Amino acid sequence: MEDNPQQQEMNEPANLRFLRRLVTALTGTMIVGLIILIALIVIRFWSTPAAGPALPQLPEAISLPEGASAQAITFGTGWIAVVTDDQQILVYDSASGALRDSLDLRD
Repeated sequence: MEDNPQQQEMNEPANLRFLRRLVTALTGTMIVGLIILIALIVIRFWSTPAAGPALPQLPEAISLPEGASAQAITFGTGWIAVVTDDQQILVYDSASGALRDSLDLRD
């Protein structure tokens, strides 16, 4: 018995032909999408970095009270807050480094 490809295609149901074409189209779409994703990742990592957020203005030095050490530091517009290990929040001026205010968290 001869296997003629044209004869087999004629015997194939229409739903099966549609399914084969659909799978081929979806495979092609996935390959193109993967290539686009890889290209975008490469472009993103090889591009020059954009200017990030402005860094806060820092004073030359900040002096903590004797015996205190910093646990956390945060920056705001014109101020720097330091949380010390003895449960105080010290707010300093960001330009001069002078102590503006302090808050004792021990109650």
